Amino acid sequence: MDANKRDNIKHGKSVAIVLKQNQDTGYLTDGIVRDILTKSLSHPHGIKVRLMSGEVGRVKEIY
Repeated sequence: MDANKRDNIKHGKSVAIVLKQNQDTGYLTDGIVRDILTKSLSHPHGIKVRLMSGEVGRVKEIY
């Protein structure tokens, strides 16, 4: 699934995000979507979400 489209990401979905501090390394953090923060339908760098753990980042993979 395309992680750049908001329609593909739902609350409770399992995803991998890249945190702001990990953008240079590309290290991914796994979690479950609590909130979708990007308002537009798509974003070239990935949709920004908040995980259940409270971490915020852009979705790179959808499981």
